[in-house]
This record gives sequence, C-alpha cells and structure tokens, in this order.
Amino acid sequence: MGMDPWAFGLSGLLTGALVWFLEPLAHRHGLVDRPSGRKDHSLPTPITGGLAIAVAAICTLFVVDGYSTAIAAYCAASALILLVGFLDDAYDVRWYWRILCHVAAGLIMVYWGGVRVENLGAIFTETPISLGIWSAPFTLFVTVGLINAMNMADGSDGLAGSLCLAALLMLGAAAVYAGNLALATTIVPLAAAVAAFLLFNMRFPWQRRARVFLGNAGSAFLGFTLAWIVFRLTQDAAHPVSPVLTPWFLLVPIIDCVVLIVRRVRMRRSPFHADRGHIHHLMLDAGFKPAQVVAVLVSVSLVLGALATLVLRANSDGENLLVAGFVMLTGSYYWITSRRGRALLFFRRMHRFLTPSGTVVATPSLAHELEGLAEVASPAPARAGDGGVHAMSLEYRKTCSEIQPKHGPRRQVRSEKNPASRKSGS
Repeated sequence: MGMDPWAFGLSGLLTGALVWFLEPLAHRHGLVDRPSGRKDHSLPTPITGGLAIAVAAICTLFVVDGYSTAIAAYCAASALILLVGFLDDAYDVRWYWRILCHVAAGLIMVYWGGVRVENLGAIFTETPISLGIWSAPFTLFVTVGLINAMNMADGSDGLAGSLCLAALLMLGAAAVYAGNLALATTIVPLAAAVAAFLLFNMRFPWQRRARVFLGNAGSAFLGFTLAWIVFRLTQDAAHPVSPVLTPWFLLVPIIDCVVLIVRRVRMRRSPFHADRGHIHHLMLDAGFKPAQVVAVLVSVSLVLGALATLVLRANSDGENLLVAGFVMLTGSYYWITSRRGRALLFFRRMHRFLTPSGTVVATPSLAHELEGLAEVASPAPARAGDGGVHAMSLEYRKTCSEIQPKHGPRRQVRSEKNPASRKSGS
C-alpha cells in the first residue's frame, strides 16, 4: 500500500484525542510527574503521552499495513515496554528489572518478528561484516541502548519527541531513497503520532509549559520503535541502507548516553545514577531556554545527519569516514564535558554566538561553576611563561563577571533530593 496522506492525519488526530481524553484521567488516578529534585517543571503533569502515541500509531499501523508477524511482534514487545514503563513511573522499578524486560522485548522482536542485525557493513574491510552467532546479542545490546538513550534524552520539554521526530523523518527519507516504500509507509503514522504529541509537550507563546509528558513508558517505547525501524531499514537486502549511517540520525541521544555511562562507570557510580550531566541540563544551566535547547539539538541532528548522508554517497570510503567521525565527535564531547565548568563555558559561548542580541539570564550555578574553574586555571600569580594560563584565567573571570547574578547573593546549586528518581519529560 502506498503512503496515503490520510494515514498521517488519522494517526495525528487519534493521538491528539487520546492526549485530551487521558489528561483528566491521569490527574484523577495519580499518573502524573510531580515536581521534585532535578525536575524543572512546577506543576504535576500527566505522563500519558507515550501511551497516546503508542495506541494511535499501532492502531493506524494495523489499518494501513494489516496484520503481519513483524507487526504483531512489534505490538507485543511494545506492550511489554509500556507496562514496565508505567510500573517504573508509579513505583520506581529497579534498573536491572527494567533492563531485563527490555531484553525480553528485544527477544520478542528477534525470534518472533524476525527483525535483527546480521551485518554491520564494510567497515575497514572489503566485504560487509557478518555477525553470525553474535547477531542476536548485538541486536539486544543496541535495542537496550537506544531505549535508554531516549529515556535519558527525555529531560526538557519537547526534546525527546523532537529528536525522535527528526530521526523518523531522516529514516523515512532514507527508506524512500532506497526504494523501501513499505517501511516508509510504516514510518508515516509513527511520525504523525509524535508530531501531534509535541503540540501538547512543547512550549509555545500560547502554552508556557508542557501539558503532558512521555513518561518513562513513552520514552522507552520511542527508543524501541527507533531500534525496530533502524534494523528493518539497514538489514533489507533488497533495499540496502548502510548500517553505519543510521547512528548519525540519532547522534545527540546516542553520544550523550554513551559519554554519561562511561563517565559514571569511571567514577564507580551506577550507569543509571541521576545527575545534571546530560547535554540538555548543561545547556539549560548555561542560559538556554527549553525551546532553544530543542531548536539547537534538533538542528544539529538534522544537519549532521544530512552531512553524513552526503559523505556516504560521495566517497567510496564513506563508511570508514563516518565511523571515524562518530568516534571523534564522541571523544570530543567527552573531553568538553569531563569538567562541568568547561562544559558550561562552552555552551555559554555557544548561546552568546547564537543569540548575540538577546539578553541571557544565566543561572547562579553557572557563575559559581565558572568562578571555580577560573580559580583552578590560575591558582597563583602569573609567572614568566604562564601567559597562556593567565589569559585563560582572565577569559574565565570575564565570563563570570558577565553572568554573575545582579540581584542578591549567589545561591548554591540545588541538590538532588532523591538521587534514585529520574526526570520524565521536563
């Protein structure tokens, strides 16, 4: 069946109707995310957005594509992920139980749906790398990774949904270019459902805060959905798309997730330890507004995804270049964020570059972090040969003086009241 425009409209309208219908029920039954700890929202907010997206998209999929083994497996695995996500939202399920259920959902996809990663493309070799017996374990690893990457990205109004929508659009374009119209047809209702949800989740002049969040159930569902689409797109021999390309469509959440997990493990913390080290937290603390965070990160995702596509098409060694570029970007971001003060200074300069005429209200924590960095940069008076360090210190202090709050003494950074809690959508 072709990509009928009515499928987009049906999925979008159904998502909007479900969000509207579930909102009062969520308040009535306590399915809300309450302000606390690291969370930036001020009012209890329903966490039923993910359920609305899932129900609308799956119903439309059955109408558009009809029944198939792959769709049935996807629905069963999605139902498991949504159930665990809601339990997590309500009772804060231990991380290892969540991972176990995500693995179970991946097993449903692999052995019932027949969707798995079997080759990685010709990376530094003449022929594509076949995974063989490692196919299923690698598929489960990537699936669990993408689920958690999207969960970690769900920390500012509209961010996770917008990154997912951008990825779906690029995956859909790749499917159309490769001639895989069947998969492109499948992506349409999913993209429509996410787009409709964003009308309730993003901040607009007429909507100063998100009306509904994805919740852990919704972010996990989107991560699983992206994994399912990526595997179907890159493992179709009739319409091949290089597996190396698709990580560039999900660049922001993947790099943020990998860097944070590596850093937490090196610090001997749980990989799922809650903190304000995510890229959106750093940008917010550096003075970006939530809408600006979404605009910048989605633009970065779209631009780098398009550039990766051009590199792959224009160069015979495109796959090798994309792998090397991905590793370099990840390493660079790890270095920038290895010190919080340096990361805040980097994003502060980015904000000043992107909004040269705008007035930025920086948080007290930013001034505090940068002053600490300035003290580290110049612990003693400058000596001969220390010109570079002294100049660096002067730059840090200049930035600190520019962003120092003008009213009242500097306050300390708000600590986490409950380190085990996780932010779900704001």
